[in-house]
Amino acid sequence: MTDVLLRARGVARRYGADVALQPTDLELHAGDTLALIGPNGAGKSTLLSILAGALSTSEGAVERVHGGRVGWVPQRPALYERLTARENLELFARLEGIDAATTAADDLLASFDVPGDRPAGALSVGNRQRLNVAIALLGAPPVLLLDEPTASLDPGQRHRLWDIVRGDTVVFSTQNLEEIGLYATRVAVLQRGRLVFDGDVEAYERVHAEEVFR
Repeated sequence: MTDVLLRARGVARRYGADVALQPTDLELHAGDTLALIGPNGAGKSTLLSILAGALSTSEGAVERVHGGRVGWVPQRPALYERLTARENLELFARLEGIDAATTAADDLLASFDVPGDRPAGALSVGNRQRLNVAIALLGAPPVLLLDEPTASLDPGQRHRLWDIVRGDTVVFSTQNLEEIGLYATRVAVLQRGRLVFDGDVEAYERVHAEEVFR
């Protein structure tokens, strides 16, 4: 068994009487690329936010086995719109304690082909999302958590993003089922806030998609 990098033990989230996520156990192993799928409102963003530490649990806990940080890409870009793309990257690099902030920013701008000197608020939707992912990659975190990272990207941009993150340990939510066959090694399925499947891609392919998204 490969090293466990992240472990969720019975994590759940409630808002009053509404249950967004029922108690859920999940382990992420080194080298996993885990596709998190399910209908809208199934709890995917809630689970990812909990794994990232951006949302507290109503019960249960998340354990980062080696104490490492995660790179977190929420659906809505978390950046400063008045700062340029380069300034955003340099700021977040310094917050992560990266000494060579300018070099790190330049490398990621080149990798993602994002205009560095334009205010983030003036970037196209696709460029804002690529900047969002670039920020998460600062410091080469051992785990990446991506909430529908390719939803606003064209096909070429999608391939470029996956070329960059491929080989990392990743959890990504998606509505694009083609990405499962192309990039995932494991699949987890959420329905109505409950984890109903967690297994390898071959096992998932034996489950009819119409059952998953019912």
